[in-house]
Amino acid sequence: MIKRSFFALSKPRLTYDLLDTSLPSAEELAIPGTLTLLLPEKIDRAKKALIGPGDAVKKGQKLKLYDDSAPYVLSPAAGTIKEFDSYADDFGSTATYITIKPDPSAKDDDQWAQTNLEQTLEFAADYLGHIPGALPVSTLTNPNYDIRTIVVTGADTDILCDTCQFVCTAYAGLMVAGAKILKAMTRADRMCITVPEKLSAQVNLDGFNVLKTSDTYPSNLPAMIMKDHFGKALSPGTLPEEEGVCFIRPEALVSLARTYETGHAVFDKIITLIDKGGQRHRVKATIGTPISKILSCFNVQINEQDRVIIGGPMRGFATYTVHHPVVPDMDTLMVQDSDVIPEISDNACVNCGECVRVCPANVPVNLLVRYLEANLYEEAADRFDLESCIECGLCGYVCRAGIPLYQYIRLGKHELLTLRENA
Repeated sequence: MIKRSFFALSKPRLTYDLLDTSLPSAEELAIPGTLTLLLPEKIDRAKKALIGPGDAVKKGQKLKLYDDSAPYVLSPAAGTIKEFDSYADDFGSTATYITIKPDPSAKDDDQWAQTNLEQTLEFAADYLGHIPGALPVSTLTNPNYDIRTIVVTGADTDILCDTCQFVCTAYAGLMVAGAKILKAMTRADRMCITVPEKLSAQVNLDGFNVLKTSDTYPSNLPAMIMKDHFGKALSPGTLPEEEGVCFIRPEALVSLARTYETGHAVFDKIITLIDKGGQRHRVKATIGTPISKILSCFNVQINEQDRVIIGGPMRGFATYTVHHPVVPDMDTLMVQDSDVIPEISDNACVNCGECVRVCPANVPVNLLVRYLEANLYEEAADRFDLESCIECGLCGYVCRAGIPLYQYIRLGKHELLTLRENA
């Protein structure tokens, strides 16, 4: 919902949506004929790969490219590897995709029956880094972070989204069980959960310190939670993990509890689809399922120049193909008709100041974008607070010139990090 003063003298006010209780439970989608897994590692033609086309895989089997590889994925179904090749993400970084043809008659991986599911971070890092909800094992196992507080994002971080609220209410018992397992794994002293202050659903949150959040966007973002509830305003470039706080999706806890309860990894991801008319649909799809299968399940037709967004309208990103697979951290899919997509331009800034007034981090966006357009990333960070941006997207929303400010800033941060890594 969007609220604004009649005279337009005050900031526009975007509000979070509460859980849509009119929706039925998530509709289960059958495993498709092809699953695609995304592996964050480049293909090195000089090395001998551990996997190849025609190789049989079992459900739950750990797949790596090379002997010395750290990144891995888990096969969501038994079957045969069709191919693996390179792809580029939205920042142009090269990674690998693996396609699998499922075989319903094949058996699950025996390793899960033989493995002792230890409640340790080491075990989670080795086997649970690909479960629905994207358990942040790299953060929890990083020796540079001393995680003492875990915050479960029960309040969705983008407008129009309600997947996290749905998981909290529909799977509260499993979420609490998963929190106990995670607390046993870590040295965390506190388990907190963000909950919309106006949420009417009654949820059992035993063991959680409840943080009631405002319905005004972007109050649910990690940087705002740190400031409003923990009294810690993050300095430029500082992550919550560096302050001992780790943010986790509720579905990660649910998946964790289900894994230890059943003795094998789970792969069904809960996703909310928002169609062209704004209607929500809830679906449970296997990781690796092409999003085209979700769209066709609810008769959502994609036409030329329509936009398919992974995530919400403020912080999501558009995908160029409906063959993009379901991934562990995908909570929302949104489809915009080509007739209603806001115009984006390369016009020059008109210095209206709207972006500066709306910015919750007080970043001088009108000056910052000029340096980003000129590829002066170090200067943008040093002089105009590039690293202070909390990536809420409000600046791009209010820009009268139609400049994609949010995308400029995300790209600027990526390029700045690349420059520093290569220095």
